[in-house]
Amino acid sequence: MKKTKTNFKEHWFYYIIIAVLAAQALLFLIFRGSSYIQVHDNLDLFVAHFAALKYHGLWFAQNTDVPILHGVPRDFFGTEFSLYNLPFVFLPPLAAYLTGYTLKIFMGLFSIRLLAKDVLQKDYEQCKAPVLLCGLAYGLIPVFPAYGIAFTSIPLIIFLLRRLYISKDSGIKKILPLYFGVFCYPFVSYFSYHGFFILAWVCIAVIVLWIRDKRFPVKIFLSVIVLSLGYVCFEYRLFKEMLFSDTVTIRGSMVHDSLSLGGALKAAVTAFLNPAFHEQDDHSFLILPVTLIALFIVNVRYIRSKKKDQILKDPLNIIFIMILINSLIYGLYFYRPVYGLVEKLIPQLEGFNFGRTSFLNPCLWYLELTIICVKLYRFNKLHSRRWADFAACAALLITMLFPQMYNDFYYTLYNQAYRLIKNKETTYLDYDEFFSEELFDNIKNDLGYNGEWCAAFGFHPGILDYNGFSTIDGYLGMYSQEYKDTWSRLIAPALAGSPSMAQYYNEWGARVCLYSASDENTYEPLRNVAFTDHRLLIDMSILRSLDCRYILSRVEISNSEELGLKTSGVYTDPGSPYTIFVYTL
Repeated sequence: MKKTKTNFKEHWFYYIIIAVLAAQALLFLIFRGSSYIQVHDNLDLFVAHFAALKYHGLWFAQNTDVPILHGVPRDFFGTEFSLYNLPFVFLPPLAAYLTGYTLKIFMGLFSIRLLAKDVLQKDYEQCKAPVLLCGLAYGLIPVFPAYGIAFTSIPLIIFLLRRLYISKDSGIKKILPLYFGVFCYPFVSYFSYHGFFILAWVCIAVIVLWIRDKRFPVKIFLSVIVLSLGYVCFEYRLFKEMLFSDTVTIRGSMVHDSLSLGGALKAAVTAFLNPAFHEQDDHSFLILPVTLIALFIVNVRYIRSKKKDQILKDPLNIIFIMILINSLIYGLYFYRPVYGLVEKLIPQLEGFNFGRTSFLNPCLWYLELTIICVKLYRFNKLHSRRWADFAACAALLITMLFPQMYNDFYYTLYNQAYRLIKNKETTYLDYDEFFSEELFDNIKNDLGYNGEWCAAFGFHPGILDYNGFSTIDGYLGMYSQEYKDTWSRLIAPALAGSPSMAQYYNEWGARVCLYSASDENTYEPLRNVAFTDHRLLIDMSILRSLDCRYILSRVEISNSEELGLKTSGVYTDPGSPYTIFVYTL
C-alpha cells in the first residue's frame, strides 16, 4: 500500500493528463454528430471545402476546377500533403475533423515535451510534471482548427533547429536526419500562417548568431533553404498560384484597414494583451500576469547580483522580446506607410497579411509558462514546486473550460448540459443539424440532381458544397476578381438597400452569397431564421448567364413569381431544423 501511495505522489500528473484526454475523447465519442462544432471559418469553410473535394474526387486532381463559385481552380483549395488535410481524404468529414482535433492536442504535448527534454537534459525528469501539463494545455488551445496542428507544432521546428545549431562537430550521418526533419516540417505546418514568419525569425537568428559567435552559422543558414524548399514542395499548389498564375484575385482589391501610427501602436498593445483573431490562446487570464511577475523577479535578481550580462541570455527575456516584436508587427500591419512599402518592394505579397506574425505568440506564451514552471522547480523547494504545479493545472483548466471561439469541447459540454437541464433545444445547431445530410440527400434524389449549378439563400452555401451540390456561390479567401465583379452586378439590387452588407462584400468579398435586401444577416447558423424581409433582389439576367438551375432557400421567397422562379418543392426532415424551398429557373 505504501508503494502505491508513493507512485501516486510521483506520477499524479499522469492521472490528470489521462483524465483530461479521456474527457475529451468520451465527450466527442458519445455525442459525435451532436457535437457543437464552431461554424464560423470552420464548418462553413474548410470542412465544407474538404467534403466537396472528397465528394467529387478532386483531392489529388490537377488542372481542373472545383464546382464552387461556378468553378475555381483546384489549386486554390490547399494541399493534400498536410497532416491535417489527409484524414479528410480517407475518412468521413466528421471523423476527419475529430482526428485533426486529436492530432492537434497530441502535437502540442509531444512538441513541448520533445523540446523541453532536449533543453533540460538530466533535469527533465524532475521537471516533468509541469512540462507535460503545460504541453497538454498548449495542445488544447482553441485556435483556427484547419491550422491547429500548425499552431501546436512550432516547438518541433525549434527543436530541430536547436539540434542543428549545437551539433557543431557532428558527422553527416547525424545531421542529415535533422535536415530531413526540417524539410518535412511543412507537412505539419502552413506557410501563410506560420512558415513565412518562422523563416523570417530564422533569418534573424542567422544574423544574431553570426554577430554573437563571430562565426557564420552555416547549418542554420542551410536550414532556411531546406525549410523553404519543404514549404514549396508540400504546398506546391499555393506557390504555383502565387508565382506562376496570371489570375487577378480578390486579394488585391480587399480594402486594408488603415490606422494612424497611434492607432497601430494601440492595436499592437491589444495584440499583446489579448489573443488576436483565430488564436484564442487564453494567455490573458493567467500566463500574461504570471510572466510579467516572473520577468520582474528574475531581472531584479540579475541586477542585484550584478549579473546584468545574463539578462539578454535568459530565454524568458528572449522569448518575451519576440512576443513584443510580433505584437508590434501586427500593429504596424495596419499602418499604411508600412504595409504599402512592403507591397511595393515585394508585389507578390499584395494582400498578404504579415500581421499574422502574432500567430507565433501562442507558442511563445506557453513556452514562457513552461520556463517559469521549470525555474520554480529548480529552486528545489516544496512551496515553489506547488506554485508551478498550480500554474500549470490552472492553465490547463482555463484552456479547457473558458468559452473561447473554437473551443468545441466547452460548447458541446455547455449546449448538451443546457439540453439536459432545460429539456429544450438551444438556439445553436450541432454538426448533424448544420449540414442536415439526410434532408439534402432527399432533395437531390427528388430532383434527380446531376450536378446542375445551384445557389443558397438564407443559409451558408458551404452546406450545399458539403452535400455534393455544385454552387455558383460560396466562401473562399482567394478567387478571381473577374468573378467578384460579376457577382457584384448580380447582387447589386440587394446591396442598394443593404449598406452594411454592401460594405462587407465590396471591401472584402470572400463570402459570395445572396444577401438580404434590408441589411439583415441571411446566413446566420441558428435554429430559427430571424430576418423579416424575404425578398430576393438580384439581376436575373446575370443569374441565368451563370447557368444557375436551382435556388435553395431557407425561407419562402416573397417575390418568386416576379422573378420567374418556379417552386419545385418544400422539404423538411425530422433530424433537421431547416425547411428548404427549392426554386427552379
